[in-house]
Amino acid sequence: MNYEALEDKAESAAEFLKLMASAPRLLLMCLVLEEERCVSELAEKTGLRMPTVSQQLALLRAQGLVSTRREGTTIYYRLASEPVKDIMAMLYKHFCAGSELPVAKHLETLEAE
Repeated sequence: MNYEALEDKAESAAEFLKLMASAPRLLLMCLVLEEERCVSELAEKTGLRMPTVSQQLALLRAQGLVSTRREGTTIYYRLASEPVKDIMAMLYKHFCAGSELPVAKHLETLEAE
């Protein structure tokens, strides 16, 4: 790989990591890693307000990290690509799996760091 191509890839990776560098977004992505979910379910599980969840999901969707499926009036969110799934699975394995903490407590812990 030539240097210019590597530099472009590094820029893309940096932008991706900047977008993920948010406790609420990481939490939402962890939850949709497990299974696709709707905004109300995500709000209930995280303790975040529905407008906050919607705003964060819209940002993730605009950047291609989550995709949607509509069923009637309900929109379900899931991770959009294999690279995103792989990265989130690794983060989940090292930071979330096996925890006894409820999801809202995870958010508090992440935000405190």
